[in-house]
Formats: sequence, C-alpha cells, structure tokens
Amino acid sequence: MPATRRLNRQQLETLPVTVLRGVGPKLQLKLAGLGINSVADVLFHLPLRYQDRTRVTPIHQLKTGVDAVIEGEIQSVRVEFGRRRSLACIVRDESGFVTLRFFHFSVAQQRTLEQADRIRCYGEVRRGRNGPELYHPEYQVLKEDQHGAMDTCLTPIYPSTEGLHQASWRSLTEHALVLLDRGDLRELLPSQLPGARTPLASALRFLHRPPPDAPVEQVLAGEHPFQKRLATEELLAHHLALLRLRARRREHQAIPLPRPDALTQQFLASLPFTPTGAQQRVADEIFTDLAAALPMLRLVQGDVGSGKTLVAALAALASIGHGQQVALMAPTELLAEQHPRTFSEWLAPLDIDVAHLSGRTGAAKRKEILARLASGEIAIVVGTHALFQNDVIFKSLALVIIDEQHRFGVHQRLSLSEKGQSHQRTPHQLIMTATPIPRTLAMTAYADLDYSVIDELPPGRSPVNTSVIGSGRRQQVIDGVARACSEGRQVYWVCTLIDESDVLQAQAAEAVTAELRAQLSEFNIDMVHGRVNPRERADIMQRFKDGTIQLLVATTVIEVGVDVPNASLMVIENAERLGLAQLHQLRGRVGRGKIASHCILMYQPPLSLMGRERLEAMRETHDGFVLAERDLALRGPGEVLGTRQTGTLNLRFADLDRDRELLQEVRDIADIVFREHPDCVEPLLDRWMPDRERYARA
Repeated sequence: MPATRRLNRQQLETLPVTVLRGVGPKLQLKLAGLGINSVADVLFHLPLRYQDRTRVTPIHQLKTGVDAVIEGEIQSVRVEFGRRRSLACIVRDESGFVTLRFFHFSVAQQRTLEQADRIRCYGEVRRGRNGPELYHPEYQVLKEDQHGAMDTCLTPIYPSTEGLHQASWRSLTEHALVLLDRGDLRELLPSQLPGARTPLASALRFLHRPPPDAPVEQVLAGEHPFQKRLATEELLAHHLALLRLRARRREHQAIPLPRPDALTQQFLASLPFTPTGAQQRVADEIFTDLAAALPMLRLVQGDVGSGKTLVAALAALASIGHGQQVALMAPTELLAEQHPRTFSEWLAPLDIDVAHLSGRTGAAKRKEILARLASGEIAIVVGTHALFQNDVIFKSLALVIIDEQHRFGVHQRLSLSEKGQSHQRTPHQLIMTATPIPRTLAMTAYADLDYSVIDELPPGRSPVNTSVIGSGRRQQVIDGVARACSEGRQVYWVCTLIDESDVLQAQAAEAVTAELRAQLSEFNIDMVHGRVNPRERADIMQRFKDGTIQLLVATTVIEVGVDVPNASLMVIENAERLGLAQLHQLRGRVGRGKIASHCILMYQPPLSLMGRERLEAMRETHDGFVLAERDLALRGPGEVLGTRQTGTLNLRFADLDRDRELLQEVRDIADIVFREHPDCVEPLLDRWMPDRERYARA
C-alpha cells in the first residue's frame, strides 16, 4: 500500500495483516492462530505488561520477583559447580553486590565478561544463597566510565506464541501505528457515553508506546485513563454478549411450573429439620421463575454446607408435581452417587423414585433406565456426563439442575438442555455452585443469569480451627490423628497431586494408606479415589458414615457432597498445590457436627509467595466469599471459575480484580447501548470477542 494513501474510516479493520512489513505466509499463519488477521487486530493485541528500563536501580534497593535495570563494575567471573554447573558474574555498585547467573553459556561469553569492566543488565531479581541474583539477564557490556543511553519509555511486553519474539511484536505494532496515524478506527462507543470521552486512537498509541513523560507507576499498575478506556470497552463487549444471549433465551418458551403447594408442604413436613430463612427465600425466587412461561436461568450460590441440595429438591418438586421430568447433573461420580441417596431418602415418603445414571452403570440396568426415561416413568434422574449421550432420551424434560456448574464445558451444558427442547419448549435451568463467586465475577461472567445467594448456614455447624504445618512435622500430625481416633472421632486424610490423573492420584492415596496402616494398625483405615469401583466406593463411604471406618484416606473426590457429622479432623497433604476455593470446599467436609473440628494444611517447604498467601488466608477466615475474592486476586478469573479450558471468560486486556470499580458503569453503559444503539453491538463483539461462538449458546 502506498505510504501516502489515506485510509477510510473502517479500512484498518479489513486491511489484511500481510500489508505489514515482514509478514509472509508463515508469520501470517502464526498470527491467525492468535486470531490476528487484520491491522486492527494487531492494534488491539495490547501489551500484557511493561518493563521499566528507563532508570537504573541501586543494588541495595532490588526486590525479589521484580524486574530491574542494574549497572556496575564486574568484580569476578567464575564457573561454579553445584546441583547445576553455572557461570557466576559478580557485579558491584556503590550500594552492594549482585550475582548474574548463566546456566547456559559459551566459552566466548565467559571470556567477554572476564575482559569487561562495566555492565548494564536487565532481569528479574531472585533470592540467592549469598544475596540477590539475576538469571540469564539481558546485558550490555560498557567500557570504563561509559554510560550507554537509557530507554526513554516503558518497554511493552506482548502476549505471544512459539516463534514470535517481542522484537517481532514491536516491529509489527510500530508499522500498525504508522497506518493508524494515516487512517482511523471506528469509534464504537456512542459519543454521549462516559467511556467515549477518550479517543480510541490516542489510547492505542499510548498503550503500545508509552511516551517518556508517562506516569510510570500508574501505567505499571494498569491505572492510567487510557488503560481504563480500553478495559471499559472490552468489559462492555463481554457484557453485551451476555445481554444478547439473555435476550435470545427469552425468546424461547418453557412449560410453566407453578408451585405445587400440597406436594411442597408434604415434603417439608417429612423432613427432620426446618429450612433456614435463606433457603426459603431462594426457593421462593426459584418458584417465581418456574411459574413463568419463560425458561428460568438462575444461578444459586451458597457456601459449603449452606443447603443448596434442599433448594434443588424443592425446585424438582415443581416439575415432578406437574408430571414433568428433572435431570440433575453432577461433576463427579462420588457426588452423582451421593445425590440419589439424599434425594431418595427425602422423596421416598412422597413415593417418588430417583434414578442414577453414570458411565459405570451396568448394561442391563442402563437399558432399563433409558427405557423408563423415554416413557416418562422416571421423574428424576441424577448422573454425570453420561446424561449427555445421544441414547439418553426424555419424554418431557422441564428442568435441568447443574451442580458445580463451572466444572462442565459449555457444550456439555448445552447438550443436556437441548434434550428437553420439544414442541418449541426449552427446559428451565437451575445452576448451583458451592464455590462462592466474587461479586466482580458474578457481575461479569453471569450477567445473563439471575442469581441468588444462600447466605446463612444451618444451626449446629461448629467452626473449624485451621492450622498450617510444614511436612517436617508429619509425625506430629500422625500422632494427632491417632489421638482423635482414640477419642472416637473420625478423620479425613486428603492426598493431592499437581497432576490430575486418576492413576497418579490413586498411587498417592495407596502409598499414604500403607504408611498410616503401618503406624496406626489399631484403627480401621480405608481409602477412596477415582479408580475405586463405584460399588466398593459407595460401600466404603457408607461404612465411614456409619463409623466403622475411623480414618479415610482420599483424593479430592471428596471435595463436594460428603456429609459425615462425626468427622472432625481433616489433614490436607501438599495443601499449597490447591486453590483457595478447593481448600475451602475440602475443609467444609468437617465441622458438620457439634464436635470441635480441625483442619491441618500440611505443606512441602519452601512455600512460594502465592502458596503462603493462600494458606494464610485459609487460616484467617472461614467466609467463602472473602476467600473467593482473595482467590480472584491471586489466581485470576479463569482459575476461579474453572474456565481456562472452556473459554467462558477470556479477557484479553481488562483485569476483573484491578478494574472492579468499572463494572457498575459498564453495566449501565451496556444497557444503554443494547437498547438505544443496537448497531454498535456486533462490531464491538467482533473487535473483542472473535471466538464468542464457542459459548454464545451455553
């Protein structure tokens, strides 16, 4: 394209990336893999972070984990032999010493450093045996008394892929910015809205190349107005996608299911307890939704032990009472086994059968269940992923209940819902999670759903005292387990592994079981994990619940759905490997009775900074919503929601923790744009969410 030609307003969004210097077929293919096909796509491929190479940091001010530029005299260069051979270069300035360490080096590199006087380098500071160290820093050898020119602006660091280096990104964006100066991008925010006050082109230029006078600390923290401008637009696009999804769902019809008062009263009268006020309030909200001809789309959050299962049972009665069917989907075999037992116990006085369908259901039993589902004889079925299979056919599925919804891929949830789409009717959906979701996430990831919170625990729950103990005190922990068992209490010992495979988890559980049986032979010890036969696992869990098993070794399969009031001690091994939500879920298995309960978080030192913060948070609070907010700050939304693989929330630039104060404004702007400027919706989605079709129908 001629350099002097002026571009039309929308041309950058259709101009192929191949017009940029250096983009041939191979690079074009790599860029396409990142969703970058046009010059506009390059401009919206924004830096993840920035490096501050504009100033030299005195060595005594270096902070572990922080990138820095240092400059000084080379004191010595030597090859060291430890666990790994390395080249160590000691650098000194007026304030102290730092070690530059290279694990991969050449003889020529060693000689260059030995002959050098001064050096300037950049890298992340680490803690070494004898002080701060920089591993494989970028460096520039300086002659004596020479001071090379420092960078005049922050250095952008772009999200990338294999074979695409930062220098390539800087070259691509440099040329794209030249084209931006000669052309323009569409301003998609209506001019009267607050977010449109900052010109888009100005924000992009600034974010790709912060000028020398940019407020460094503000930019590094992501707090600059230009950064807020782009974060607002991206969050707006996500919110608009959910508003459009909600509007499309509201075009469907559902079978109205008014509250069956007689059946509900009969059910409540048969229970050995009274529902809490929060359970009654949430149940009323669900009954109101179900009575409408529009499909219910409600998320129910509740902390561990708050009683979501009872609310689900009440919702199921509304469907069953009108001759319709219910499918309850659980994420694990253990939970899929627990729910039918609980529901059968509660619904037996009403003469309602509950079926259980899983991948391990025998062929003959499966055939019988499928036939009874197709005929409508079975009113409620509980299962795992087996409910998605093509041969599972319902006569009239009016309600889908999804437990621990974030563990399912969006296509799985969709396929189950589609099984009830007959006669142009869509099933109601009740989505439950015992993983408290921070308000910031709920406002963003679930804007298409109504949501309720069960914010009250049943009476009688005892607080759980939480201790954090290093693995060096393992014998002390085992002695404590022995005391608890001697006093008639029951104990969980949870094994965790970084690798989620059933095989490795089983091996870990078996090794720990053998160790504990050798030391605590006077007690009845058993184990459960993902590879134990379902019947055997159900038998073990029942014997643990009955009290004949005193110590249960388990993997994280017991995270949800297990209720043994006499279990008052839990040991979680390698607790530093788990997120706060999972630790909180596991801890919720104890403290269900009147006995004082304890949870021991045993870790393998040394702890990382994030690991230490997680375990300290567990010790400080039992509030699941407080822990959820901490988890969001530590790990990010994809980890908290469990959606790294499913793409349900994939923000490219905005940060839900950093930008939480924008969320209410974004919601207000989204409502205005959706109502009054519908022509802006699709372009915004194209700009920020090109892969949205992966979950637009979930």
